[in-house]
Amino acid sequence: MSTPRAKPAAASGPAVASSAAPLARYEQVKTYIREAIEAGTWRPGDRIPSEIDLVTSFGMSRMTINRALRELTHEGWLTRMSGVGTFVAEAKPQSTLLMIAHIGDEIRARGHEYTYETLLTQREAAPLVVSNALGLPQGASVFHVICVHRENGLPVQLEDRYVNPAVAPDFIAQDFATIRPSEYLFATVPAHEIEHVVDAALPSRSEAELLQVPASEPCLTLVRRTWTHGVAVTFARFVHPGSRYRLGCRFTPDIAQRQS
Repeated sequence: MSTPRAKPAAASGPAVASSAAPLARYEQVKTYIREAIEAGTWRPGDRIPSEIDLVTSFGMSRMTINRALRELTHEGWLTRMSGVGTFVAEAKPQSTLLMIAHIGDEIRARGHEYTYETLLTQREAAPLVVSNALGLPQGASVFHVICVHRENGLPVQLEDRYVNPAVAPDFIAQDFATIRPSEYLFATVPAHEIEHVVDAALPSRSEAELLQVPASEPCLTLVRRTWTHGVAVTFARFVHPGSRYRLGCRFTPDIAQRQS
């Protein structure tokens, strides 16, 4: 891993804006490190100075420095490896919530390798939760696919999708080795309404195995339903390991929303 190209501030520590109350000493250290990361002085994977070096640079106690590093690690800024050092954490990829985003496109846009594997493709009787979600009679026939999406070989999303055959009758006949289920639906069935719900929970045993994470690792699950002309198209669950992915968005409200 590369080393930082700049040294920490002198013993006086980072400057504090005069318009604000003085920060606690450990907060001064946190602010300095965050700003160095945001400015690109220290980049993901860089090893930052040791606790002893920071004690000398800031003229603070080791307890103060340790608290700052612990809190930054908990907040996701740093990664600490016992006996090795403290490193700037790799940023977790973020997927949008307000639109249908294709995970493969997001991964490739980051310059990373994207692969996926379709584990299940079949027609089956809808479980009660699925028939309710799609507005179908209990036990109605639905299409079911399960895929694992990988970034640089590491699973980052488990896709468990049900599709209403009435609006996508040719869905099950597609070669999902060449086109992703989401891509096919996006190209053939316009989504006039989209619902997204996000939950945090522990994965099931099978989900943990497919995502290659411990069963004790919290996951973020995005549940998506789409409709076309008022008819439900798909009900899908996308399970993401919490340590590898995050969900969020940035958007500009329209004029009517801003005036309301």
